[in-house]
Amino acid sequence: MPNERPPLPPFTRDSALVKVQSAEDAWNTRDPQRVALAYTEDSLWRNRDTFITGREEIIEFLTQKWQHELDYALRKNLWTFDENRIAVRFQYESHDPSGQWWRSYGNELWEFDDYGLMRRREASINDVRIDVSERRIFGSRTKEEYGKDLPLK
Repeated sequence: MPNERPPLPPFTRDSALVKVQSAEDAWNTRDPQRVALAYTEDSLWRNRDTFITGREEIIEFLTQKWQHELDYALRKNLWTFDENRIAVRFQYESHDPSGQWWRSYGNELWEFDDYGLMRRREASINDVRIDVSERRIFGSRTKEEYGKDLPLK
């Protein structure tokens, strides 16, 4: 039997909010090994134009991602949910090795198994070049910021 990753489906609004915040917190560690534990061994991903299968490929992908997307800081917000699926909107900021800052906007569709592990993730993401003075996402959220939306621009 796989390890459980609560909260488990079927999701309520409250449990979906917890799941989204847990994902945000994990991704903000920028630790590919830790992040990968939230996914099934055979999890399927589409991240932009990249297709990934399984934890080992997830770890490899995230390792490369965070070598290029430096000082990455993410915010996710619940869009909607149903039994074993959650949709989120997100924004993150990072800079590339040359020092150029970016804000990335995206949507993700998540599907979970009965143990609360994500078995499918589809992400559509667009990047916007920003000046360092335009940054608004700094590190992980404080508890007081949980659930608060970010403006589009």
